[in-house]
Amino acid sequence: MASLPSSRPPDSPAGPQHDEGGGVVLERAPSRVQPPPMYQVVMLNDDYTPMEFVVVVLQEFFGKDQATATQIMQKIHFEGKGICGVYSRDVATTKAAQVQDAARQAGHPLQCVAEPAGSG
Repeated sequence: MASLPSSRPPDSPAGPQHDEGGGVVLERAPSRVQPPPMYQVVMLNDDYTPMEFVVVVLQEFFGKDQATATQIMQKIHFEGKGICGVYSRDVATTKAAQVQDAARQAGHPLQCVAEPAGSG
């Protein structure tokens, strides 16, 4: 008696695999999710905002210690701008707005912006 060909195709290494119940088991290819673009918060120099205020803002809103805040403040003062931190877009724009609100409440014209990281 001749054997009948199987109704199931043979499993190929590149094809779908079959489970014990006869169903097809597909392997999920790992998807590559791009990380969100990062934004840097940049503080701009002006001739009116006190240096001490800038140091306090860097400590309060960006969690910098006294020495790091002073270094960033000096960079802002001597180079015209300084990066306060790098965050996702929403966090960066929120921090920039918080800094500007605090400066306005204190009567200072301090400018702070969020821009794509690496563009400054």
